[in-house]
Amino acid sequence: MASATVNAGARLDRLPVSKFHWRVLGLIAGGMFLDAFEIYLAGGVLGALVKSGWSDLARNAQFISMTFAGMVVGAWLAGVLGDRYGRRFSYQANLLIFGLASFAAAAAPSMTWLIAARFVMGLGLGAEIVVGYVTMTEFVPPRQRAKWGAGLSALTNTALFISSFAGFLIIPTAGWRWMFVIVGVGALFVWYLRKAMPESPRWLESRGRTVEAEAVMRDIETEVARSGAILPVAEPSTSAPAPERSFTALFSKQLITRTIVGSVMLVALNTVIYGFVAWVPTFLVKQGMSVVSSLGFTTLMSLGGPVGALIGMWLGDRIGRKRGIIAFSVLAMLLGILYPYSSDPIFLSSVGFGLVTVLYILVAFTFALYVPELFPTEVRMRGAGFCNTIGRMMTIVTPYMVVAIFGAYGIGGVIALMVAFLAVATLVVAVLGIETKQKPLEAIAPSPAANVSAGTFKVA
Repeated sequence: MASATVNAGARLDRLPVSKFHWRVLGLIAGGMFLDAFEIYLAGGVLGALVKSGWSDLARNAQFISMTFAGMVVGAWLAGVLGDRYGRRFSYQANLLIFGLASFAAAAAPSMTWLIAARFVMGLGLGAEIVVGYVTMTEFVPPRQRAKWGAGLSALTNTALFISSFAGFLIIPTAGWRWMFVIVGVGALFVWYLRKAMPESPRWLESRGRTVEAEAVMRDIETEVARSGAILPVAEPSTSAPAPERSFTALFSKQLITRTIVGSVMLVALNTVIYGFVAWVPTFLVKQGMSVVSSLGFTTLMSLGGPVGALIGMWLGDRIGRKRGIIAFSVLAMLLGILYPYSSDPIFLSSVGFGLVTVLYILVAFTFALYVPELFPTEVRMRGAGFCNTIGRMMTIVTPYMVVAIFGAYGIGGVIALMVAFLAVATLVVAVLGIETKQKPLEAIAPSPAANVSAGTFKVA
C-alpha cells in the first residue's frame, strides 16, 4: 500500500544528472524549438507577402494579432488542462494542434485563409511555452535549475536564428509555403517521440494520485541508477500534502504579488519581442531594403537569440533571477534608445545583435526560470498560464499599435513604446519580486495554511 506522501519533490531534487534528464530535455526542447520556429517564421513570411502584393501592413497586423489571439486562448487552456489532466496531456495536445494547422497554412489559397489557420496554430503555440518550461522546472534539481531551464531556452531560441536563416534560403527560392510544411512535419515527429515521456511525479502527488506518483518515481530512480549513479538519500518531507487550490488562489494574499510580477514582466517582454523583433524584416522592407537584404540583416541580428539564452544559462544561478532581470532590463532600454540612430549597416547590425541578445537573456531569466518558480505545484500551470495569457493579450493589440506608431513616428516611436514597457516591468520586479535562486520548489511555495480556513484554496 502506497504511503500518503511520496515525497516526489525531494526525491527528484536529490537525483544526479543522468541520461533521464537529457532525454526529458530533448523531448521538451524539440517541441519548443518548433513552437518558436513557427512564431518567428512570421517575420520573413510577412515581409515576402508585402513585397509580392499578396498582403499589406494592415493584413499583416491581422495575421500577427490573430496569432496572439490564439496564443491567449492556448496559454489559458494549457494552464487549466495541465493542472487538471496533467503535463503530458497538455504538451501532446498542443503539438498536434499547431502541427496540423501548419499544413492548413501551407495550403492557404488566400490571406484570409492563412490568417484563420494562424489562429488555430496559435492555440498550440500558446500552450507549448507554458507546458514546456513548467515541466522542465518540475524535473530538474534546484542547484541546476537555472542551467537546465536556460539551456532549454537556448535550444528553443536557436529557432530565432534558424527560422530567419531558413527563410533567407527558402522564401526567395521555393516560396513561403515550405516554411509551414517544415513545422508540420517536425511537430508530428516530436509528438510521436513524446509518447514515451513520463508524467510529472510532483503533479501526480499534488493531485493525490500517490500510487501513480510512486510508480513513476521508482521508474525514474531505476533509470537513473542504471546509468551508474549513486542515489543520495532524499530529505524527509516536512510538510503535509497541500490542499487542492482553485484558480482564485492566484489572487490570494500569499500569491497576488507573484501573479502581478509574472504578468507584468511577460506583458513587457511579449510586447518588446513581438512588437519589435518580429517586425524587423517588415520595417526594413518599408524603408526601401530588398527582401533578401532585410532577411540577411535579420538573420545576423537573430544570432542574439541563442547567444542571449546561453548567457542566461551561465548567469542564472550566479547573480540570481531578480537581480538579473533588473540589470538586463536596464541594458535593453539603453540599447533600444541607441537603435533608431543606427544608420550605418555595421552599427545597425551590432546594436541590433546586442539588443536581441539582451532580450533573450531576459527570456531565459523570466519565461524559463522565474515565472514557473513563483507558483506552487498545485497551481503552477494555471499561474504560468495566467501570466502568459495576460502577456499574450497585450500582443493582440500590439501589431495595430506598431503600425500606427511606425506610420506617425517611424522606428524611433516604436522603440520609445518598447522602452516604456520595460521601465514599468523593471520597477515592478524591483519592488515586488522575490529571489528564487537554487531553492527547492517546495521551499519557494508559500504555505496555504493561513488561507485554508477561509476557503481561499478550496475547490471552487
